[in-house]
This record gives sequence, structure tokens and C-alpha cells, in this order.
Amino acid sequence: MVAKEDRGFASMDRSKQREIASKGGKAAHQKGTAHEWTSEEAREAGRKGGMASHRRKLEQQSKASPGGDGNAAGGSEG
Repeated sequence: MVAKEDRGFASMDRSKQREIASKGGKAAHQKGTAHEWTSEEAREAGRKGGMASHRRKLEQQSKASPGGDGNAAGGSEG
């Protein structure tokens, strides 16, 4: 019996995944069913990706320093 983690696309070598995905993309273009991005769609996708990346970065920073960055206003000293 084959273990679950030894099956499927995700368990394949990265270069093999790219090769298969490339063939699928080429076939879709030949068939005429591939998605063609407009400049507006590409711009929006890039904006969303940048926002998600920025949000993850901020979350990682807040986890690294549980009390924030130490520059919060309104704290009391001494």
C-alpha cells in the first residue's frame, strides 16, 4: 500500500510539476480556453498579492515581539 504523502501532484519533483503544468497551459491556449489576463486584472492581482504579503509580514513581526514594537504611544513610564 502507498502512503498518502507518496501520491499525487504535490509529492512530485518540482521540475516534474512544472513540466506537467506547462503542458496543461499550452493545451488550454491551443484549445482556446486559457484565461488571458487584461492589464487591469493583472494590476488588481498584483495589488492583492502585495497586500497579503505585507499583512503576513506585519503578523510575523507582532508574533516575534508579543508586546508590540515598543514604540506604542500612550504607555506609562516610571
